[in-house]
Amino acid sequence: MLNPADDKFLDQLRAELPDRAVCPIDQKYLQEPRGRFNGIGAALLRPASVEEVAKIVRVCADAQVGIVPFGGGTGLVGGQIMPDGPAPVILSMERMNAVRNVWANENVIVAEAGAILQDVQQAAEQVDRLFPLTLAAQGSCQIGGNLATNAGGVNVLRYGNTRALCLGLEAVLPNGEIWHGLKRLRKDNTGYNLRDLLIGSEGTLGVITAASLRLFPQPASNGAALMVVPDPAAALELLSLAQQYCGETISAFELISGMGLRFLAETMPELRQPFDKAPDWMVLIDLGVGRDQDANTMLEGLFLAANQAGLVNDGLVAQNDAQRRQFWGVRESIPAANKHIGSIVSNDISVPLSVLPEFIKRGIDKLAKIGDFRINCFGHLGDGNLHYNVFAGQGRNRDEYEHLRGKIKQCVHDLVAEYGGSFSAEHGVGRMKVADLARYGDPAGLAAMRAIKAALDPQGIMNPGAVLG
Repeated sequence: MLNPADDKFLDQLRAELPDRAVCPIDQKYLQEPRGRFNGIGAALLRPASVEEVAKIVRVCADAQVGIVPFGGGTGLVGGQIMPDGPAPVILSMERMNAVRNVWANENVIVAEAGAILQDVQQAAEQVDRLFPLTLAAQGSCQIGGNLATNAGGVNVLRYGNTRALCLGLEAVLPNGEIWHGLKRLRKDNTGYNLRDLLIGSEGTLGVITAASLRLFPQPASNGAALMVVPDPAAALELLSLAQQYCGETISAFELISGMGLRFLAETMPELRQPFDKAPDWMVLIDLGVGRDQDANTMLEGLFLAANQAGLVNDGLVAQNDAQRRQFWGVRESIPAANKHIGSIVSNDISVPLSVLPEFIKRGIDKLAKIGDFRINCFGHLGDGNLHYNVFAGQGRNRDEYEHLRGKIKQCVHDLVAEYGGSFSAEHGVGRMKVADLARYGDPAGLAAMRAIKAALDPQGIMNPGAVLG
């Protein structure tokens, strides 16, 4: 049973920590981006070192007070927000934001958990290296949160999720001990992999304080193209053809729907769109090539082959970096347009690639039986992860559909489960999808997860209510 962080407890924390480490809570630490619920918390803790984090965790463990880790606050499933229960402390890593070291010849960078993703990208660029994790929120999300949620983004097709980019971790375990796992090794086969256990655990098994991360050579040049396809099935065939033509140079392969483009026209009319009339479906392909390759030549050859095969009927190849950025500006503005329109339910799903077109069509048909909806289906086709978002019908308000939210979500997730997919491809479980994990999770897997949680965090102080409820 957890206890609230009362005045006596907070006085003890103040005695253990420097003055700047214990602060009143600003409202931004108690909100999540979609505004579905607000959080509670007795104090904001801002440690400046792993030793201070360890002190915090030890004091909380002794008093049985909950700890809610807070990164950049960009999470979309409520993992950073505790809406009820005994008042916890909010643990922010924002003062632990240093890039500790860079080994360019090893392709390794070591960054603290509070480092902003964009700052890590720039630190890599300064030594002519690439840190490939790329997200819409990269100007505010933090490395610790990226690791805690095993963030995905647009470059997973080539470089993998955040887990694939991490070599080692420094973390504080639920008993307050520091795990010194900050290795720079590609091979370390010495027992259970605690690194991979903590990555994706959403702060429920410990507090990540620093990470050693993989870097890559910068591509000699980049290229991008928008190609109009008749339907998602053609987009999938185009992906296969692109992999034959372009090989491992494909960094991203994004599916964009006409609905998303119409939302952009409605909410951001100043944004220049690539085609005079929004196509029903198009893909954005991005390449990063070596010195002996030419991205534009590859993309032009791909377009000709795809056109001859009936897979594309129009397209644009970026002629310079500015036009490439313009293409990506369209793709990266879609979530903001969605937010302006206001979704009824936002689904972050993945299914096996071969069934994606069928899933998209069946989902539209099934939802039409529930109500009048607009569906914006877009995302990372290259790795099977789509954002399948459901909006109110034209001219209607999403509040009219509030009573249908649960039915809509279950309709989509049941179909995902039927195809052997995941109801949370890259956003995590947080608190918003705890019931979904209980409904769709494998019983043996869930039992193992609960056993791990009980063994490492027997008092349940780490992010109470997240993931397993």
